[in-house]
Amino acid sequence: KPQWSIIHEIDAYIEGAGGEHEEWYVGVASDAEDRLFDDHNVKEKGDQWIFRQCMSSADARDIESHFVIEMGTDGGTGGGDESTDMVYAYRKAAHTEP
Repeated sequence: KPQWSIIHEIDAYIEGAGGEHEEWYVGVASDAEDRLFDDHNVKEKGDQWIFRQCMSSADARDIESHFVIEMGTDGGTGGGDESTDMVYAYRKAAHTEP
């Protein structure tokens, strides 16, 4: 999917969840589910999360940068490698890391 389509989908999900962008974390991964549920401790059932497969790692990082820099979500830019072609977002909670 083109990156603007993915940006729109993630933004619509965040807006639909009713939270401020600052309450969300956006990152990139080669395996978004592993990153969400294992590394960040997001609960598959009960928490709010979304991920999308991108056309390339460059697209994934561009989308991550859009949310972190322009929209004010939590997260860092510049991570990952050429296999990192998924972008994910989750609403931070007391049990998530961060």
